[in-house]
Amino acid sequence: MIRELPNTERPYEKCEEKGAASLSDAELLAVILRSGSKGESALSLANRILYKEGNNGLLNLHQVGPEKLMELRGVGRVKAIQLACLSEISKRMSRLRFPEGPSFSSPKLIATYYMETMRHEKQEHVKLLMLNSKSRLLGETTMFKGSVNSSVVNPRELFIEALQRNAVFIILLHNHPSGDPTPSKEDIMTTIRIKEAGALVGVELLDHIIIGDCSYSSLREMGQL
Repeated sequence: MIRELPNTERPYEKCEEKGAASLSDAELLAVILRSGSKGESALSLANRILYKEGNNGLLNLHQVGPEKLMELRGVGRVKAIQLACLSEISKRMSRLRFPEGPSFSSPKLIATYYMETMRHEKQEHVKLLMLNSKSRLLGETTMFKGSVNSSVVNPRELFIEALQRNAVFIILLHNHPSGDPTPSKEDIMTTIRIKEAGALVGVELLDHIIIGDCSYSSLREMGQL
């Protein structure tokens, strides 16, 4: 148990003496968990959570849902909910750098703003960002959630949504669960189709940004728009 460890190996005492930055990922999680299970320390339980399905470490808190976590011995409903809330806190904290939202003229800032909420998804999520004539955000909506391998965007539904919000400009945003943001041929074809449809209804597609694992691609920056 943690109380049986020497002071230099106890997460609470180590944090107090050296600061939170000195703690390993497992030690940080052990502090949050507070207790382990019968015959097991919180530190040991933290390690099992972090490496439940491979070597994902802290990413497991985003990628493994409460139901999966509860399959682990020592993780009940309360601990699973605590960890789900911890994951959500980290996502929201990542956006606090942009209190008024990102600059919608900067693909990099847009990608950074949405990175933590999209890069962990196991399916493709297609978001529509709707902007006014000054490129300020009117609203955003998830237009499609698809399989890992493909997504289908219906231009008609997309522009109905945009026109209802009186949008002048739109930006498409979607993730690649593989982690590689390189646009596929389908991505490029979809972008061209939506750009052409937008020209007919008077709503300009400014960009199509693809979110990977801590990386992104902007079809505007690539010269596809």
